[in-house]
Amino acid sequence: MDIDWQEHLRWVRVQDRWMNIVDIGSDQAPDPDEPPLIFIHGLSGCWQNWLEQIPHFARDHRVIAVDLPGFGQSEMPAEEISISGYADAIDGLMTELGIDSAQIIGNSMGGFIGAELAIQHPARVERLVLVAAAGLSIESIRTERKQGIRHRAENVVFFSLGNLASRSHQVALRPRLRHALLLLVAAHPAQLPGPLAAQQVKGSGKPGFSDALEAMCRYPLRDRLEKIACPTLIIWGDKDRLVPLKDASIFEKLIPDSRKVVYKDTGHVVMMERPARFNDDVRAFLEEAPGEQEPAPQAGRAAG
Repeated sequence: MDIDWQEHLRWVRVQDRWMNIVDIGSDQAPDPDEPPLIFIHGLSGCWQNWLEQIPHFARDHRVIAVDLPGFGQSEMPAEEISISGYADAIDGLMTELGIDSAQIIGNSMGGFIGAELAIQHPARVERLVLVAAAGLSIESIRTERKQGIRHRAENVVFFSLGNLASRSHQVALRPRLRHALLLLVAAHPAQLPGPLAAQQVKGSGKPGFSDALEAMCRYPLRDRLEKIACPTLIIWGDKDRLVPLKDASIFEKLIPDSRKVVYKDTGHVVMMERPARFNDDVRAFLEEAPGEQEPAPQAGRAAG
């Protein structure tokens, strides 16, 4: 809340469309050649999903957080929304910013996009953090939608979220709707700081929602995860209502150099619900020496 965010917001022309990003910390990075961090939000998200992370990591890294095309303040893409198209957009953004490679952190759909980026543009991704990443159980939603089945919990949650998001002005103004929206993604939404929770509804009701949901449902990922060659950290909450916990184990099994961490009593937006532990775990992972399997324990790390 002490940061003048307008000072760090900028427009970047990517694939003939304007993309809104936060770019902060480049003047504080001890090594200008060190790969920056790029944060990618999920469906119905925006760069503000990472408000608990951006200032923390900007103390010693260049940090970039994006509004994906069709979300936040970014324009809709010129082409039809697709997961591969979003990965290409991040690749194009990096080209425009003069970034050769980065450390990618993605939540939900953002994790799906990060994984796709690591598969299609492996030189771009030094390390990958998948935070409750989509891309696996959503395959069953695709199959069930073709069969006209809408009763499974994943379907109910996704379509309910879309319905709420389409009425963003009501969500923002009415506390009960705000709580209902956050209840889908947080185990205990009432425990989120009020100003942080208020910022999250800014990502809802954007024009890219329906097309992005459809893009996730029709794009297979599972059989290509073995192509991810970079070190990968998988972080999940055990009370995730959107993407089941079992997906974390599948990601860990199929990505060669990966491991998972599960937070108790935590939902889909781990980075908001457990920010101190999340930041510590991600920092330890990013600072590991090559080939190191476990980060060194950190004193005073938050439990849970």
